[in-house]
Amino acid sequence: MAMVAARAGVSGQTVSRVVNDSPRVDPGTRARVEAAMAELGYRPHLAARALRTGRSRTIGVVAQTLATVGNSALLQAVAEAAETRGYALAVVTLGSAGRIGEAFDRLHEQGVDGAIVLNEASVLARDADPAGLALVVVDSPDDPRFAVIGTDHAAGARAATAHLVDRGRAVVHHLAGPAGSFAAAERERGWREELAARGIAIPDPIRGDWSAASGHEVGARLAADPSVTAIFAANDQMALGVLRALADAGRRIPDDVAVVGFDDIADAAEFRPPLTTVRQDFGALGEQAVGLVVGRVEGGQDAPGAALLVPKLVVRVSS
Repeated sequence: MAMVAARAGVSGQTVSRVVNDSPRVDPGTRARVEAAMAELGYRPHLAARALRTGRSRTIGVVAQTLATVGNSALLQAVAEAAETRGYALAVVTLGSAGRIGEAFDRLHEQGVDGAIVLNEASVLARDADPAGLALVVVDSPDDPRFAVIGTDHAAGARAATAHLVDRGRAVVHHLAGPAGSFAAAERERGWREELAARGIAIPDPIRGDWSAASGHEVGARLAADPSVTAIFAANDQMALGVLRALADAGRRIPDDVAVVGFDDIADAAEFRPPLTTVRQDFGALGEQAVGLVVGRVEGGQDAPGAALLVPKLVVRVSS
């Protein structure tokens, strides 16, 4: 740092301010210091900085699994938002054991400044002690111990269901997500509420596990019933399995059966036929989650109430 200061003709304190992205440096001086850093190959020593400041500039991420498209898309968004703020990530997956308390312990051992809990793991967060972690939970009921953000899954499900009914489908069947998932429960709730509001009989939902394979298995059963004319799947992967099952059974889409998914994953428009779906804004969720964690770490801000992002129905050929 002394060498950078000498090369740039500034004080060591000014170099420190540039390294720590302080606003108290004019642009010309900042450019001169950054040029000196580049010429000398200077890199901040993060471990030393952590010892001095008590902060590692690392955010923990807890996920049940990264095998689902939604979780991996949200993790990507969190990683990008963290990088722009100069934070690294430490990722812990729970697997089938689902011991979130152990995950929090591991993150404490790694010295993270705060943590974000994704999707299915949010249910477990309610029963574990975050032990002082600045915590943000995605898709969870309100809890005074942490900040909560998420998508308004129920509103998205209502829009999907209304779309199918408005196109003359007398009954809308639902391929639900796994039990214990907050997002799956909210999507099922929205589907039920829309049918009830229209005075339409609510068929029993059939549960999958978010995978295309489970969608195909359930879709084969629904395809065998000629009275089934509309299916709302709780995510796009399961909807993909449904599309294949309907095609295998000779059911035309959307003439015989209309299908709607949820998430609007990158490949949804490339399905055959292109999938009508409810689009989640994973980028905005990641940005919001990281912003809240960093705000609590750096500014000690109290956790706000739940901030729900409203998803958008994207209509394509499948409905």
